[in-house]
Amino acid sequence: MKAVYYEQFEGPISVQDVPDPSPSPHGVVIQVMATGLCLSDWHGWMGHDPDIRLPHVPGHELAGVITTAGKEVTRWKAGDAVTLPFVCGCGTCPQCISGNHQVCDHQFQPGFTHWGSFAEFVAIDRADINLVRMPENLDFVTTASLGCRFATSFRAVAAQGKVSAGQWVAVHGCGGVGLSAVMIASALGANVIGIDIDDRKLDLARTLGAAATVNGAKVADTVEAVREISRGGVHVSLDALGSPQTCFNSIASLRKRGKHIQVGLMLAEHSRPQIPMDRVIAWELEILGSHGMPAYRYEDMFAMIAAGKLHPEKLVNRRIRLEEAPAALAELHDFKGTGITVIDRFPGQR
Repeated sequence: MKAVYYEQFEGPISVQDVPDPSPSPHGVVIQVMATGLCLSDWHGWMGHDPDIRLPHVPGHELAGVITTAGKEVTRWKAGDAVTLPFVCGCGTCPQCISGNHQVCDHQFQPGFTHWGSFAEFVAIDRADINLVRMPENLDFVTTASLGCRFATSFRAVAAQGKVSAGQWVAVHGCGGVGLSAVMIASALGANVIGIDIDDRKLDLARTLGAAATVNGAKVADTVEAVREISRGGVHVSLDALGSPQTCFNSIASLRKRGKHIQVGLMLAEHSRPQIPMDRVIAWELEILGSHGMPAYRYEDMFAMIAAGKLHPEKLVNRRIRLEEAPAALAELHDFKGTGITVIDRFPGQR
């Protein structure tokens, strides 16, 4: 099969012929119909993820059709259209038994712990636990875009932040994760403030439901701007970028007893940011992480999409061929585009 492939971190990326995958007894092979490009894939190529073993095929947001199922798979068969969370669980550890597959003690992730979906085919283990049936009202491109950024934001806003109508919510960073959070929080009735340094992204945030926006490059103090708009601080704030500055700003933007949700990855030299712990203690602030969403929780998200409350297709702004993916992957950290880029054309599907 054809796949995006690299042999060294920060090294050349190309499309190569590699062996087709085979399913484990409790796994499946999926023909990839669409797969999203995510900043996490760039972090992997840079060598920031210790799980990656070279050579490597990246990609973790996907939707496709099962071509082969292992003999121990009971819920799925060839021809089923499916997607999956980017964090997959074993189903037997204490975390999975408690329903928290996203922090499974033995978690695996396509594109990180094993070869991923920037390819014509991908193998996924523990299929009965981790696969999600595609709704008939969604196409492959939109479904693929849900797997990491949208699903992670959904859980961050709805489950971790417990956002409710009338609350003020700040979203620091309006890339794919941030714009997803803007849409979801707005759909839940919150007053959302989008923060970025790119007016194009802020314009998109407004079209997706943001009540106000702040360009951090054009104000003297981003935190004070957010606090002024929200009349004393927000109830929930998300760092959707993942940098020491946006993490600090997110926490400092909160009102008393507010919640900070860290969604953007903090890796390498950014993994130990400064936190205003004096404020955390005195104001009884909560600091929470959000790391994906288990497969069984997708139904809540699908229900809001079916009801017309969420429109994830509006986040997809670019569709590319597999052959264009190496260049697009290398440029992800330049933050040039808006919204989400999805690979939806593969050599064998022309």
